Amino acid sequence: MDSETFGLLKDQLSRYVEERLIPAEDMVEDIDDIPADIVHEFKEMGLFGLSVPEDYGGLGLTMSEESQLVRILTRASVTFRSLIGTTVGIGSQGIMIDGTEAQKAEWLPRFATGEAIASFALTEPGAGSDAASLRCSAVREGDHYRINGTKRYITNAPRATVFTLMARTEPDMKGASGISAFIVPADSPGISLGKPDRKMGQRGAKTCDVILEDVLVPAANIIGGVPGQGFRTAMKVLDRGRIHIAAVALGMADRLIDMSLTYAMERQQFGSRIGDFQLVQAMLADMEVDRLTTAALLERTAARFDAGEVTARECSVLKLHASEAVGRVADRAVQIHGGAGYMAEYKVERFYRDVRLLRIYEGTSQIQQTIIAKSMMREKS
Repeated sequence: MDSETFGLLKDQLSRYVEERLIPAEDMVEDIDDIPADIVHEFKEMGLFGLSVPEDYGGLGLTMSEESQLVRILTRASVTFRSLIGTTVGIGSQGIMIDGTEAQKAEWLPRFATGEAIASFALTEPGAGSDAASLRCSAVREGDHYRINGTKRYITNAPRATVFTLMARTEPDMKGASGISAFIVPADSPGISLGKPDRKMGQRGAKTCDVILEDVLVPAANIIGGVPGQGFRTAMKVLDRGRIHIAAVALGMADRLIDMSLTYAMERQQFGSRIGDFQLVQAMLADMEVDRLTTAALLERTAARFDAGEVTARECSVLKLHASEAVGRVADRAVQIHGGAGYMAEYKVERFYRDVRLLRIYEGTSQIQQTIIAKSMMREKS
């Protein structure tokens, strides 16, 4: 996409966020869902196709461009981003990165228009951070696999058209080697959904268990056509997703800082606006430091990713820093608002709950620390 067209797209999205999405936040929180008309508008704007190449009907954005749009989008409730997040990111990118040409041709055009919504099914009741220990099984029967197991906390599962699903095809192989990535249509016989999860935050973002009982999937639905490569595919997808999550964190920080500045400049105490008190200024300054360092690291990492230079360590550094930084920003936002910040009528209370998940999904902060340290030691040895 040329720079002029991309600039127009950014301007359009900025207006949409301010005029349409932010005013709809309270309704989404109350009904715990995103209205169908907003879903339709996302499709009309091409937001489901941010990462799909133009050859397949998408916008074909670079990681740097996608990050800029995600930052704008997440000035509004992060719930809206969840609507497209798995289709733009971890749900589709396994097919995009490692899929066969036939798999890409079948699914990518449908993702681009929003006709199909992708979901990523890796986590299980007994396998989260230790993804290599997953137990969901896929047993070969002729030209099909029979899949059994339960997936947990699966984002967009109730909306999904298809799951990028990890299952163990080689039961005798320990760890990651025996895991394959499957394309599993959500309407396959034997798939059922658990009750919707009740979460601390991000109301309107749909997650639940996905239960698979004797689900038959063609062997041709293994991503890339090669069994045993699923864990590698998942890790490639997560590296990219961690850049995306950093952009989410940055957009939320933008909104939190904006709300905090407005409040600090309007709220009066002791005859002065609280923004004139140095300890409040210190909190605002710390928030700005976290925002600017996140923005700089995101810009660098996304550019290196687009150039094919980025490493898993850099993605982990970015995700760790961004998710921890926005947590600090949210905490200070509540503190600046004082008692009002603890009340649901002020949106910093909601953002405070919503940002907490960023330090958990797509690799916890502790997993990122482990990845970073191990990489450092390998480099040193």
